[in-house]
Amino acid sequence: MHGSTISEVWHQVIGTQPTAPLALVLVTGVITLLVVGYGPVWRVARNAITIAHEGGHALIALLSGRRLTGIRLHSDTSGVTVSVGKPTGPGMVFTGLAGYIAPSLLGLGAAAMVTADRLTALLWLTLLLLLAMLIMIRNAYGVLTVVVTGVALFVISWFTSPTVQAAAAYLITWFLLLGGLRPIFELQTKRSRRQAPSSDADQLHRLTGVPGIVWVVVFFLVAAGCLLVGGYWLVPELPSIADVTG
Repeated sequence: MHGSTISEVWHQVIGTQPTAPLALVLVTGVITLLVVGYGPVWRVARNAITIAHEGGHALIALLSGRRLTGIRLHSDTSGVTVSVGKPTGPGMVFTGLAGYIAPSLLGLGAAAMVTADRLTALLWLTLLLLLAMLIMIRNAYGVLTVVVTGVALFVISWFTSPTVQAAAAYLITWFLLLGGLRPIFELQTKRSRRQAPSSDADQLHRLTGVPGIVWVVVFFLVAAGCLLVGGYWLVPELPSIADVTG
């Protein structure tokens, strides 16, 4: 988009782009699977999932009438969102529930957008969400993480070719869908070792009386459902098992 007028940029953002070839969809999916599955790379990439996780807490806290006071992102890829309001009740429950399912739900929304060929709109919407979140970040590492992510998205959205932008849109979508699952398994592993007594699942247990493992299962079912539906939307052209075996 470099050199375009504001009007041209706006029409590009709200318009549709050519449907990405199936090969690009599959390649970006495989790359994302490798990123999520390979520990050393995942430990860096997981920061993006933490941004989505804490953003989910923050959004639901605001929607439930709580006052958001700040978000912190840490170098170990953990994070914390602090809000002020009634310490119990539906607002706190939904705020606690939102974190682990936020990346997957965002991935499902992203899948809907790329399926509708709104690739540029997805990139710019993601950038706007990062800017909104940046206002509430309260530590240096968190600011650095969000700014670096935002700058990378801006460069891709403004300076690169449509093919690169399409690849970025699909990478974002796949990463939210696939990356939303792994932290849930990591959570339960820590819980089984008694290393996460204040996890979202355990806080929800204290708020509702429902066992923490039930909340972990809820997180998993939502994330897995989003991956199945989103994946189907992204690759509807794949032949079915019956077609292959028949």
